[in-house]
Amino acid sequence: MKKLSSIYLAFVFLILYLPIFYLIGYAFNAGNDMNRFTGFGFSHFENLFGDNRLMLILVQTFFLAFLSALIATIIGTFGAIYIYQAKKKYQEAFLSINNVLMVAPDVMVGASFLILFTNMKFQLGFISVLASHVAFSIPIVVLMILPRLKEMNGDMIKAAYDLGASQLQMLKEIMLPYLTPAIIAGYFMAFTYSLDDFAVTFFVTGNGFSTLSVEIYSRARQGISLEINALSALVFLFSILLVIGYYFISREKEETV
Repeated sequence: MKKLSSIYLAFVFLILYLPIFYLIGYAFNAGNDMNRFTGFGFSHFENLFGDNRLMLILVQTFFLAFLSALIATIIGTFGAIYIYQAKKKYQEAFLSINNVLMVAPDVMVGASFLILFTNMKFQLGFISVLASHVAFSIPIVVLMILPRLKEMNGDMIKAAYDLGASQLQMLKEIMLPYLTPAIIAGYFMAFTYSLDDFAVTFFVTGNGFSTLSVEIYSRARQGISLEINALSALVFLFSILLVIGYYFISREKEETV
């Protein structure tokens, strides 16, 4: 049974990762298309780094993801604490409101933000994309932190208050250190969602700002060059490093709590 489970798991991972490695493999193709592998080379990586527009969009995309995840994590953390401390009859209502953006179709969410910004006469660009990314990332952070809060021993909080701690001191010394692993997980999830989002971003991006997903979509309509394969290889490598970093950070925090 164990051997069968291992085979099944290997098959699942093969299906998941084979298309990715197929895409990355052609980033090292000396030819200019994916019809045939003609030889090994780094010309597409050279073209990628020579494409100033694409490199600028790459930086913009990662900066947007880092910033939106940071803001969403701060808001989502205190939002989760508020929901946790609310009366039982209000918790379900707050959770339902929080989950609207999670279950709503991305196209509908993007169109809603577009209508909102248009009616407000707000110029579409970095700020509009940032605001929308923060909005759909907050529910993710809340859902990552709430289970950790519910596992927390309430006697720790009561003991802190009995010893004369203020609410700020309790948050700083007891609750936030305990929530740190969940906060880190929420941040990385929000970062991933922001980095990966296309549907919402497509609606709210302006002429002066773009992200990788929107740019790749625009170029795909003209035929994707192998520069995109090279870019995919770099982003995939960064993702692996991010996951490894998250693993060690979360494990260290778990050991210190």
